Amino acid sequence: MTDAATPIELFYWPTPNGWKITIALEELGLPYALRVVNIGRGDQFKPEFLAISPNNKMPAIIDPDGPGGAPISVFESGAILQYLGRKTGKLYPTDERARVETDEWLFWQMGGFGPMLGQTHHFRQYAPEKLPYAIDRYTNETHRLYGVLNERLKDREFLAGDYSIADIATVGWATLWERQGQDIAEFPHVKRWLDTLLARPAVRRGLDVKVDGEKPLDLSADKEAQKVLFGQRARAS
Repeated sequence: MTDAATPIELFYWPTPNGWKITIALEELGLPYALRVVNIGRGDQFKPEFLAISPNNKMPAIIDPDGPGGAPISVFESGAILQYLGRKTGKLYPTDERARVETDEWLFWQMGGFGPMLGQTHHFRQYAPEKLPYAIDRYTNETHRLYGVLNERLKDREFLAGDYSIADIATVGWATLWERQGQDIAEFPHVKRWLDTLLARPAVRRGLDVKVDGEKPLDLSADKEAQKVLFGQRARAS
């Protein structure tokens, strides 16, 4: 973080979606200040957070140096990545054909690779009742999506042209292949791509961002966190 400008506020918890933004900010060299959103304790439902992220999901950012020099808040990880790419002119191409290709794979991650892998985590790791149908359904869909990713990467280094926000959006989820019930050896092109990205210092720094004073969530044992995260409707408290 070399820029001397006022830091971007990043509302964060260390999850694959949170990592998208820490990686991007590290890659772009933008200064940022962490604002902890302890999702296991319900911080995402606090009114001050809902004011910037009405879907009660992190990450979100406040950029004090937004368009026209005025502050702007942005929620949804994909929208944040696009915003940061436009702001800096980096990691997000300006050529329209290249941008469309990047957007295709960004939205593939946002609409499929992230949500389906998240459901796989839930039913394989955290669900209080082991439901074979749900486990098989999401593990198989995750396998299909890794196959799509593998096919895409068989003849290219990155997802869309040069290294971009599409790769950044995807890498954190892909690091968790083992807990998703996958064998990375089945997907050699994904493994090569993953090794390439994990060798980038900014990616490693982004993945390693911790939350001071907070213990990692153990959702298999933390009953209070389960109540907050699983099946709860939003509440303003």
